[in-house]
Amino acid sequence: MISPSSVWESLSCFHSAEMAQKYLKKCYQKLSLKEADVQSYNNCYPFIYYLEQGELYFKQALITPLSIQPILLFYGYIHLIKACVLTLDPFYPQNTSVLAHGVTSRKRKKQQYSFLKDEIKIQKNGLLSHFAQEMFHVKHLEAEKFQMGELLSIIPEMNDTFKMVLDKRTHFSLSQQDGTFSFSDEILDHYHMSEERFIQFLKEKTEDGIEVREGRQLLVKGRQGELPPIRLNIRNNQFSLPIDRSEAYTLPEPIIHYLLLYNLSMIARYETEWWSELLKSNSTNDYPIIKNFLSLSLEKPPVLVMNYLLSKI
Repeated sequence: MISPSSVWESLSCFHSAEMAQKYLKKCYQKLSLKEADVQSYNNCYPFIYYLEQGELYFKQALITPLSIQPILLFYGYIHLIKACVLTLDPFYPQNTSVLAHGVTSRKRKKQQYSFLKDEIKIQKNGLLSHFAQEMFHVKHLEAEKFQMGELLSIIPEMNDTFKMVLDKRTHFSLSQQDGTFSFSDEILDHYHMSEERFIQFLKEKTEDGIEVREGRQLLVKGRQGELPPIRLNIRNNQFSLPIDRSEAYTLPEPIIHYLLLYNLSMIARYETEWWSELLKSNSTNDYPIIKNFLSLSLEKPPVLVMNYLLSKI
């Protein structure tokens, strides 16, 4: 398990203007940017400030009451994402359209509202669409809708929570040995696929990001734990596959965390009555699931950002 403190220690190497400029220059040269020197100089301090501000939000969330944690986590995560965007878009933000959140939540039903069944909708413009395209080449998210339970079930660390609370398993573990992982007959049976079809399916979904070896041995090529639908559980360092092939099946996990934290931050800000009653009464299964997700959010979004930035060195 990666500790939160070790993540911030790793990211602190970017807190030097000299290091940040050198790092950004390398990123911009990969983009064949003619003014790599100038833009890396212009962006080195914004890059540092995004990382520092994000870290402050996350550290404050660690010691703050659960009731306002979603707000601090979401805005902390936004700053970390903006630092990532600067490595790919030297002129960010070019206009105000990329400053919006890029997501909307529906009007809530006061009676029998369920967070797990709640939905969010992706907007055409905003930070979400911008970083999804720049960082992960994910396009055409406009007007897509995602359900909260669907998004949560894609996160591998939530598997134990779903099993305990809802008696629902959400992931198949992949056996690991010597840097490779293998799949079981259980997965093939559940997906209703032959071994050959399953390998073809994975190659298609990962855009040929896996290498197949003898004896069902698969190797993730050139990635640091982010190759959807193959997911990495940072708490046990194991790869897994989601059981349900939902609309979010191949979404990169940084996007999933953004959507969930956005909606929870909106609830904490604007649905005070429902939010307060949930936290005080613990009356539904929403409570332990949200609580455990927020506990995970103190750890995993910074890890995802760290892996992304360090993979460029």
